[in-house]
Amino acid sequence: MIRSFLFVPADSERKLARAGDCGADALILDLEDSVAAEARPGARRMASEYLQGKENVWVRINPIDDDDAIADLEAVVPSAPAGIVLPKPRSAAAVMELATRLSELEGRHQIEPGRTQIISLCTERPEALFTLGSYVASSERLLGLSWGAEDLSAALGAATNRDEEGNWLPTYEMARSMCLLAASAAEVAAIDTVFTDFKNTEGLRQYATKARRDGFSGMLAIHPAQVDVINAAFTPTQAELDHASRIVELFAANPEAGTLGMDGKMIDRPHLVQARRLLAVAKQLEARGQ
Repeated sequence: MIRSFLFVPADSERKLARAGDCGADALILDLEDSVAAEARPGARRMASEYLQGKENVWVRINPIDDDDAIADLEAVVPSAPAGIVLPKPRSAAAVMELATRLSELEGRHQIEPGRTQIISLCTERPEALFTLGSYVASSERLLGLSWGAEDLSAALGAATNRDEEGNWLPTYEMARSMCLLAASAAEVAAIDTVFTDFKNTEGLRQYATKARRDGFSGMLAIHPAQVDVINAAFTPTQAELDHASRIVELFAANPEAGTLGMDGKMIDRPHLVQARRLLAVAKQLEARGQ
């Protein structure tokens, strides 16, 4: 489980130097939106050097139908990133094309086949919203789906994507929900998008808490100061773990039961599935010392 993914511009020596100490579960070196086109050759070199010998470092390349994407992959795959973040796909066909290119590069550079995973930013183009079902069984490399509101609102020509109170407008709330549903259908992680008001710590805490409540397993970050808040929001509390353990123990003691009572409430098999999932998350975090 990865709770926090921190974007780091790949052309910033200062930000790259600081990124590894911020506590993020994973870093995403950005070669797309945060890097000007003329700076990308240098950013690719810096990303390739930064990746050497590191774990849990991803790279966001340019869209797979852009010539820059090929140069991005040629530069960073030899350094064995944990995965590639794919922006602006029109459908899962873009993931499959990326997977094919990754297989070619892994073979060429003696990298373990299938090692490089993929996260798709699946809602950044309007047409992509109509193809989200295509991610089901699309690629074994697919680790997760995330979504983006900024590129989508720009594509729509919208003046804003939030209302006066900071809530997503209906189009973007729909995109968020559809990303969550598509990830569940594809049996991959659902990763919520960035909270752009990076100085608003309380707003971030509320947003991340709701994201976990809704079913997201992690969240993207754009500033190191956001990492601790996100990690805390996506870490199960002891009370939650105790409750989950009791559910598991109750069903273990009553293996033939489909429905049981606990604390005056009815619990059934879906509660058991969720309890086991929560305990598995806690076990993963404990194994990482978190």
